[in-house]
Parts: sequence; structure tokens; C-alpha cells
Amino acid sequence: MSDFNSSVLAELDWRGFIQQTTHEDLDELLEKESVTLYCGFDPSGDSLHVGHLLPVLGLAFFKRHGHNPIALVGGATGLIGDPSGKSEERNLLDDEQLEKNVAGISEQLQSILDRATAMHEETMGDVDESSDEVPLLNNADWLKPWSYIDFLRDVGKYFRVNVMMQKESVRARLQEREQGISYTEFSYMLIQAFDFMHLREHHNCKLQIGGSDQWGNITAGTELTRRKLGETVFGITFPLITDSSGNKLGKTEGGAVWLDPERTSPYEFYQYWVRRDDADVPKLLRLFTFLPKDEVDELVAEIEEGRNRGQVQEKLAWEVTALVHGADEADKAVRASKMLFGEKIEGLSDRELASIFADVPSTEIPKEKFEGEGVGILDLFTETGLQNSNGAARRLIKQGGAYLNNEKLERWDKQVTLDDLASESMMVLRSGKKNYHVVKVVG
Repeated sequence: MSDFNSSVLAELDWRGFIQQTTHEDLDELLEKESVTLYCGFDPSGDSLHVGHLLPVLGLAFFKRHGHNPIALVGGATGLIGDPSGKSEERNLLDDEQLEKNVAGISEQLQSILDRATAMHEETMGDVDESSDEVPLLNNADWLKPWSYIDFLRDVGKYFRVNVMMQKESVRARLQEREQGISYTEFSYMLIQAFDFMHLREHHNCKLQIGGSDQWGNITAGTELTRRKLGETVFGITFPLITDSSGNKLGKTEGGAVWLDPERTSPYEFYQYWVRRDDADVPKLLRLFTFLPKDEVDELVAEIEEGRNRGQVQEKLAWEVTALVHGADEADKAVRASKMLFGEKIEGLSDRELASIFADVPSTEIPKEKFEGEGVGILDLFTETGLQNSNGAARRLIKQGGAYLNNEKLERWDKQVTLDDLASESMMVLRSGKKNYHVVKVVG
């Protein structure tokens, strides 16, 4: 572990954030003044995913130590596409889709960063000099009005093609002879470099942070600012996070784990973190929570000693879900998880209930059967196949092994109506301890 004097780098270091820094004297700068910094986000989609969380948390940690982060959404650079870390050319976005993506990502960034500055206040540094809100900027505001001729004259002349070709993002693509790299993507680093210089001139921004794949773009910005303005600006990159199997964090068999609750529900998001392997949890606790070091160390010890298996993952899952979706949604995800283990099933949306019981058989039954007096509970157990006859269903109820929405059924002559729904259109039957069946009311 390196010895840093500034509180923010000291915390980022023990948490495992720091991959590379451009200048050793960044630590001295961060110790003596409140620094404005930024991180850029590519609006290639209308939602961020778990893979974007680390730089968002990077901004949050700087703010929690009294510095002034800026979140930059690439409304202009998104029209081009960043080749960093990509093996092939991206499809270009039209203006309408890009505008939608910028709006979606901006909303997510604002809500996450707002929550980040309110969690675990006991671990905050000196925040007196930090601004109240994190500004959200769009580089289309200064790049779109600019002419191509002006760009070549004012920016292009400061770059040497032979140096650009040595950048990892370019070199990796040039090695793919069939794919190569277009001039459009080749120019991307110049535009990102100009963003850094523009933010230095107009927002006194002295630091850029980003993932490890952004090193070439960040250093292009530090060089342009030095050559054109005679100013020193700094960069930090964060590591690519993989699990113990070498897979990128946030990738599942079903695709990316999104921060948009419409694409990955808070329950599904929570479950993603609950399912993390013991070997990965210590690293994830350090990187993705604001828990104090002594508490992280205690949780890591529990994992390493085999104590409280699963409970440490639940703590991790609650913390990250509360950050992304809010404490109320995190609490709901916890309650929903417990419903699989016998707690009453109620107050859910169809989507939440479907997520919880995704692997459970289901039967569709017309809504009209549940209207008026409703449908007999014995008929439901036989129609869903949980029991092979009404007589067997009656015996199950008498023996105390039949449940509706995890509430034990006491009467075999119960009539089930729409009032028994656990969500907008679903209810859950259970036979014995673990034999569940979802009833979907349709029509």
C-alpha cells in the first residue's frame, strides 16, 4: 500500500481504486486544496450498468472528501464512439436516440451521486469546500458549434500521428487487420483531450478520472493542456474489475446488470450481489460501499473464517442496492428475498413477484373465475397440479401443509377472490415447505 497524505487518495488506495496516476505530485495538490475533477460517460445506451459504477463511485469519494466532481455526458462524443476497450466499430447513433440516452444516463448519475453523499456520513472527510450538487455537463454544448477547420487548426496540430498510433486503444484495433479503425474513432481521443482542456479553462478542472481503458485518452488531454495552455492537469485510472473466474463484473448469462430499474429490477439487482462468490466479496465491499474500514475488515474476516455465510453478501447487496435505487427499494428487495423462505407474500408488483419466482411453475386462470364468490381453493390446488385431486388437497390443508401467499390455509372451503392477489395479477400457492406454484390471473 502506498503512503498518501491526501485523505481521498489514502482512502481510494486502501479500497483498491488506483491503477495509474499521471503525476506523483497529485497527492500534494489534493492535500492542500479542493480540486475540481471530472469523469466522462459515453451515452451509447440509455442506461448505465454495473460496469459503470466504479467511476461513479470514484466521483462520489472525491466529493465526500471535499473536492468538486463534474459528471460529463458525451452528447457530442457519443455520436462518434470511443474505441477504447472495443474490438469493433460501433453503430453510429442518430440525434434522437442520443438525446434519449443522454437524458437517461444524466438522471441516473444525479440520483446516485446525491445518495452517495448521504450514506455513512461517519466515513466522510472534510466536505466544507465541496459544492452542494454535482454539475452534469454535456460536451455537445461546446463541441457541436465548432467547425472542423477550427478543430484541425486549434487541436489537431498539437498531436502527432505516430504517438497516437501507440495508444493502446488504437494499437489493439490496428492489429485486427480485417476490422482496423476508422478515422472517426481514431479522432476520438482528440475530442476527449479537448474536453479536458475546455474544462480546465472554463471550470478550473485539474483532474480526470476513468477506467483503465481510458489511460490513452486521459494522457492525451494532459498533453494537450500542457502544450496549448502551459498548465499541468492530472489523471487517475481505476482497474478493470473481474470476478474470481475472470469474468467482467456486471455480466451474467442473461446480459448486463443495468442500473435502470425497468431493465434490471431492484430485486434482481440485489440478488446479483447476494450471489457473489466468497472470494470476490472482500474486494467488492471495499470498492462498492462506503462502509468504514474497520467494518469492512470485520466483514472480510467473517468471510475468510467461514462465519455468517451469506450474511456478508446480503450486507454488500443492501449497500449497493441502496446506493443505486435507494434504501426503500433495498429494504423491499430484502423482504422479497425472505418471501422465498416463508414470509407473507404481499404488496409486490407483477414484475417483482415474477422476478422472485422466476423458476417456479405457473398457470394462467381466467379472471372471471375469481370474480363474485371466487374459485374454491381445492380446485386451485388441483388445477395447478400441486395436488392430483380435491381429496388430496383437502387432506393437505387439514395437515397444515397448504399455503396461499405463504399464509397457512386453515379452511378447505375457502373461496379465492381477487382480494387474495399478492400483486396486480398474481398469487402464489405452496404445498409443503418448498413446492411453489404461481397463479396468473388473466383477462
